[in-house]
Amino acid sequence: MTTTLEPPGARTRTRTRAGRRVPLSLSVSAWAVPVMVVGQFALLSGIPVAIALAGALRRVRDRAVRWAAALLAVTYVVPLTVWLARADPAQSLSKDMHPAFAVLTVVASAALVVTLHRARTRRPTAH
Repeated sequence: MTTTLEPPGARTRTRTRAGRRVPLSLSVSAWAVPVMVVGQFALLSGIPVAIALAGALRRVRDRAVRWAAALLAVTYVVPLTVWLARADPAQSLSKDMHPAFAVLTVVASAALVVTLHRARTRRPTAH
């Protein structure tokens, strides 16, 4: 823990390496998924989905964030599996994905963004 020295009466800042409980890559990935799905880059949005799931499972202690990331991964994997399993699939996942799955993916990503914001702003409890 490092502290900065300032004159009396001034605010002091305390920073720790573990002060940020939510990695920036997780937040960026959660925002990138709906942008990519709506922008017709659904297959490429698998990369931020994987980053969000891995980051939530490895770096965040909040269970709600983990569940939201898992929900996002499931809503992405279902249409991907359907697209890969078809005998005659469309040229891209975006063209083959049903609009309801696109909406579900965007809603799941919004849920992840909200839970990340809640996890970031919640104060740690004293044990």
